[in-house]
Amino acid sequence: MRLLRWIIPVLLLALGLIACGPAKKSVYPPTVSIQQLVVLPSGQWQLTVRIQNNSYGEMDFKSLDGQLQIAELVPIRLHENFKLDIPALAGDVIQLDVLPTTPMSEALQAIAGKGSAGSLAYRVSGSASAKPEQEKQPRDFDFSGNDWLSPVPGIPNTYR
Repeated sequence: MRLLRWIIPVLLLALGLIACGPAKKSVYPPTVSIQQLVVLPSGQWQLTVRIQNNSYGEMDFKSLDGQLQIAELVPIRLHENFKLDIPALAGDVIQLDVLPTTPMSEALQAIAGKGSAGSLAYRVSGSASAKPEQEKQPRDFDFSGNDWLSPVPGIPNTYR
């Protein structure tokens, strides 16, 4: 009987410690935005896209698939496969080359001469494939964001 009184509390303590295990880190969708847009001589746009990891653990980003809409114009597709490890609550950038529509190029040209007083609304939306550090397989995270592009004073064909 004495042995039983001693074994039961030890077993309960052991089960309690086993159940603790490592704490799961919270995972949240990333934020995606355009950090910079450069109009290349060919007419293509070179986008510097910022991916902000909003999770409390590192995430390994694999791809981005979405669309870019300038003002209320027809959107264009954004797609890129890459390998980017972003630490918790940090951000990093990737470069994408896209071919804009003629109305998109004209809308950007309309604000080019206005300097920092000119601005053009944009919207990015889609999904990013990433593997949170405590998971075995990547999964898709939806993103959506609105912001403004303005010409960079003193740097032609560049918008932020």
